[in-house]
Amino acid sequence: MEPKEWYMEYEIHENRPGLLGDISSLLGMLSINIVTINGVENSRRGMLIRSRQDDSVVRLRSIMETIDTITLRKIREPRLRDRLAVMHGRYIERDADDKKTFRFVRDELGLLVDFIAELFKKDRHYLVGIRGMPRVGKTESLVAASVCANKRWTFISSTLLRQTVRSHLGEDEKGEGHIYIIDGIVSMMRAPQKHRDLVDQVMKLPSVKVVEHPDIFIRESHYTIQDFDCIIELRNDESQVITYDVVDSGFSSFDIS
Repeated sequence: MEPKEWYMEYEIHENRPGLLGDISSLLGMLSINIVTINGVENSRRGMLIRSRQDDSVVRLRSIMETIDTITLRKIREPRLRDRLAVMHGRYIERDADDKKTFRFVRDELGLLVDFIAELFKKDRHYLVGIRGMPRVGKTESLVAASVCANKRWTFISSTLLRQTVRSHLGEDEKGEGHIYIIDGIVSMMRAPQKHRDLVDQVMKLPSVKVVEHPDIFIRESHYTIQDFDCIIELRNDESQVITYDVVDSGFSSFDIS
């Protein structure tokens, strides 16, 4: 049987000396290997483990549930958030009401880039929206994530260096391995119809697309929030409010974001 990875997380009630050693020994006796280990919250520890036998993991669960000094919180096939929690030592914050919305602050750009890179790795139809005020790091994070995922990024519209408004794609900009980045404000409020026709073509491609300012993109087009597979919010700090009150048909700070 091929080795299979699992995510295990437990809460520590009494961090006595030798606790981690005892758990590591238990894993060893069950022929379960530790892949990665890290603290994921104040008193919780997360592990990626690998086993050839599912029965070993079942026995591990039973034994862990009898240990008084800890509480087993999770043991399951690892999800993306689990892998990133072990890597960075914390869980990505997710909206309590909308489970496809994930929140980051600027101090977490490393975590954000790794998260987006994982979304970018598969060649598939996948639509990501990213909210945030100007100069918070949205576009730079998308480019860095594309590099991490070994994908080529193509700006359909952007204000990163200067306003970019594309009306066609070259043959080398189509096909697998491409990430298409669209500025929702530029495309829907600043661009001619020929550009919007290109946006519609790109949206139909079986590839990953990212829309900055998805709320404006939705407001000014026929697309809906249900078309998006994932929404990311990036703030300078947790208290920052993302607002588009200054966005109109004229110039605003979003034109130089």
